[in-house]
Amino acid sequence: MAKQNQPPVIPGQTYTIDIVNMGHSGEGVGRYEDFTVFVPQALPRENVAVKIITVKKNYAVGKLTAIHSPSPSRIVPECHIFEQCGGCQLQHLSYPAQLEIKRQQVLDAVNRIGKLPDVTVHPTIGAADPWFYRNKMQFPVGSSDGQVVVGCYARGTHDIIGTDNCLIQHQANNIIAREVRAAIAEIGISTYNEHTGQGVVRHVLGRVGTATGEIMVVLVTASETIPRQARLIHRLHDSIPGLVSIVQNINNKRTNIILGDKTITLWGQDAITDRLGEFTFEISAGSFFQVNTIQAEKLYNKAVEYAGLTGCETVIDAYCGTGTITLFLARHAGKVYGIEIVESAILDARRNAAANNVSNAEFIVGDAVDVMPKMYRQGIRPQVIVVDPPRAGCDCKVLETFMRMEPQRMVYVSCNPASLARDLAILAEGDYVTREIQPVDMFPQTYHVETIIMMTKCGSEDKK
Repeated sequence: MAKQNQPPVIPGQTYTIDIVNMGHSGEGVGRYEDFTVFVPQALPRENVAVKIITVKKNYAVGKLTAIHSPSPSRIVPECHIFEQCGGCQLQHLSYPAQLEIKRQQVLDAVNRIGKLPDVTVHPTIGAADPWFYRNKMQFPVGSSDGQVVVGCYARGTHDIIGTDNCLIQHQANNIIAREVRAAIAEIGISTYNEHTGQGVVRHVLGRVGTATGEIMVVLVTASETIPRQARLIHRLHDSIPGLVSIVQNINNKRTNIILGDKTITLWGQDAITDRLGEFTFEISAGSFFQVNTIQAEKLYNKAVEYAGLTGCETVIDAYCGTGTITLFLARHAGKVYGIEIVESAILDARRNAAANNVSNAEFIVGDAVDVMPKMYRQGIRPQVIVVDPPRAGCDCKVLETFMRMEPQRMVYVSCNPASLARDLAILAEGDYVTREIQPVDMFPQTYHVETIIMMTKCGSEDKK
């Protein structure tokens, strides 16, 4: 007897499919006999030939083999390694279309998951220049055919695709990648092999102060020592303009996590400085700092606008990181509390507040799940709550505490439309009305979208 509900596609076979949507990782989504097929590098409104690679119970993944009818928004990617590299996903889509797709992803999630069909989702705020924007680089280092390779992982693998000029990295980071590769090849320093656990250099990180021009190089090594270290430092110092810091981070574990627990400054400063708006920030090797400072300033200014501050409010900034949004809010509020579970981030936040003469911001180390209920029991009742959680969104206990505190406004910053929509639905049950949603393109050429939302406590006019 034939099996019931057998998928209609077979691995290795090629099918003609209409692409109807785009998935959350930037892949095209089509249907064959009502069965979902994900196709990387295919675009909505295209008719394509797809070779099926993987078949699961409810979906399949295929490889694009031909485009019979291209999308009007399809363009030739600027980067010659786009099809191999996993760093970008949308270079084949025109930039205006990227912005529209990202807005649509937010709109679809809010409608489908959040069940909020009547919310205003504004057009995505795009970048004036969608290239060379990343102030932070973290490239794996390896070898291929006896040559040192520095670049991005190929899509879905740990094979390193070497690059001399990544089009979304700040040009200073491209210089770092080229010079580190040349230096370790010339000096004869070995690269790490993740299969054997042997070798020295695992990753190279670059950090650039886009407003200051200061540059940091971070060498992530599997060993405590670097052979011919003095020669390496001299070589990098002479070849990288603006270099003020060379740092070694030691990670001797068999892990995919990039940074280890031990960091040593080999030469120069322990940190670089950069500016966001009117504020100056110190950035160490492991500090969190938005990778696109121009777009981050737009995002933070929108957060201040949505908070509607008059200068006397108490504000809680949950998941505050190193306090960047907190400082923007503090200039317009009476008192701001920043909460973050990562102690090193809170230490950075306190230093940043002191360096910028911000005295009305208090930073608390702890999980928002524990800290927020404690603040509630202490009688703290903020008029505004700002939240910028990780991709998984907010814990239900945190959302419940938000609602018990009954702020007049909430501002939610999200990097994941799905978890955002889920949380907005929960807050709606507590009488918080989503008034506006503003997508911001923090990461051009990729599928990521940042979103900022303004909510208010439901008033009598909303209940009619």
